[in-house]
Formats: sequence, C-alpha cells, structure tokens
Amino acid sequence: MKRLAGFFLSWLIALAAHAWEAGGPYPFGVLNHRSLTFTAEYWNPILAWVSERAGVKLELRVARTANETTDMAARGELAFVYSNHFFTPERAKLGFSVLARQEGEGIKGQVVVRDDSPAKRLEELAGKKVAFANPYGFTGYFVPYDALLKAGVKVEPVFAGTQEAAMGQLKFGQVAAAGVNSQVMADYAQREHFAYRVLWESAPYFDLAVMAHPKVPAAHQEAVRQAFLALREEASGRAVLLEAAKKLGLSEPRGFVAASDADYENYRRFFRETLVPVKGQ
Repeated sequence: MKRLAGFFLSWLIALAAHAWEAGGPYPFGVLNHRSLTFTAEYWNPILAWVSERAGVKLELRVARTANETTDMAARGELAFVYSNHFFTPERAKLGFSVLARQEGEGIKGQVVVRDDSPAKRLEELAGKKVAFANPYGFTGYFVPYDALLKAGVKVEPVFAGTQEAAMGQLKFGQVAAAGVNSQVMADYAQREHFAYRVLWESAPYFDLAVMAHPKVPAAHQEAVRQAFLALREEASGRAVLLEAAKKLGLSEPRGFVAASDADYENYRRFFRETLVPVKGQ
C-alpha cells in the first residue's frame, strides 16, 4: 500500500510539474527578495500587462522562500523565471535561456553593517553572526560569503529566507552584518529609513534575468521577450512600471532591456573560482 501511495504521489507531482505543457497558462516564477505580499503587488500588474501585450497568459508563482521557488523551476513546474539562480554548473544544464534583464548598470554583492556598528573591516566580523538570504542566493549569499572566505574571516551564517528578511535581522540587531544585493539593500533602506554602511562590495553583475524553460515554444518565448522590452517603450507599460515602483517605495520605475546568455558569463566564471561549495547546485 505504501509503495502504491508513493507511486501515486510521484505521478501527481510529475503531472503538476508539467501541466503548463498541455496548453494551460504559463507559470512565471519570481525570485522573491521581498515578502510574498510585496512581490505579488509588484509583479502581478506587470505580468498582466505582458500577458495581454504578448498574447501569452502568464501567472505568478512564488514559493515561501527564494530557494523553494528555484526548486520549483528545477522540477519543471515553471515555464518562465525571473532569477539569477540558473548559472550554477548543475542548474545551467536545465537549459533555461535568457530573454531580457532589468535595466541598469547591474547589481553588486555587499557585506553591510548598521551605521552605528563599531566594525570597520571584514576581519572585525570574525566569529559573529552574518545574515544571508538563503544558500542559493547569488549576491545575497555566494558573492559576499566568498569575499569573507577569501579574506580568511570565519563567520556564523544565518539564513533568513529572503533578502529583506536578512536586512530586517540586521536592522533590529539580531546579527552583526548581512550579505546583500546592493540594489535591494538600497531600496529597503530608503523605504525603512535604515542607515547602514558598506564594508565590502563586489564588481557589478547584470541584474536578474527573465528566462524561459527550453520546452516553451520559441514563438511564445519571443512574444514574451518583446512584451517585456515594450514595457518601458509604451505609455501604458510605463504607467504599470511606475505604479509598481510606488508600491515598493522606489523613486524610479525599472523597465527591461534585451539580454542574452553571454551577458551572464561573469556569473559562470564566479562559480568556477569561488571558495563557497556549489556541489549539487
């Protein structure tokens, strides 16, 4: 009976994982740096506009944490993702392709402390608790933790689940420092009136990418790509971006620009050289 129940559960999971391949709406997974509420308020209007413009129905899918959302995609449950978790050696094999990225010069990994912290150098964090989003995060874990390891600084990692949860732990003094995405940190600090200092900062990396599962038809991938690019070019799209930005307390809306897999080569180079274990990722 247990074997039969296990088989039935596996069958249900497999069925759900690829339900979108049968012609249903395309599940669009977003790497949730922020709370589920903020993520939904920001992304639902954007996906509604893109769906109408592209003639391709997209539906937001967000798990409790960013790593859970990534795992959904790895299991084939998501047709599109907005993420930078698919450049690790193992996940690159899944075949997600880059369609577009958020505009801007890029993001950086940072190690930050409260403005009133006595710490002035990374070495002063030795033995202290440092908050990170989750063990899948690129600028929110891999990049800043790699900097600590290369500096010979041993810390106690604390995984908060999301970027802003890690920032909240820092704000309320639960940790000595946090490893963060520079853009999300700046947005959070502005909205929460939180003063912080940067102890270390990486070189820039392009921001998260809109990516498509290899089983999404090429015509639908192109339609979605063109719609994301049109957001900042068409008046109705700019209005959606502006309203979305206001919900997060951002001063300026952020659109999307064309991108390809080649734009993310520095991610792949990082994973070839990092001291942070990436086995299985």
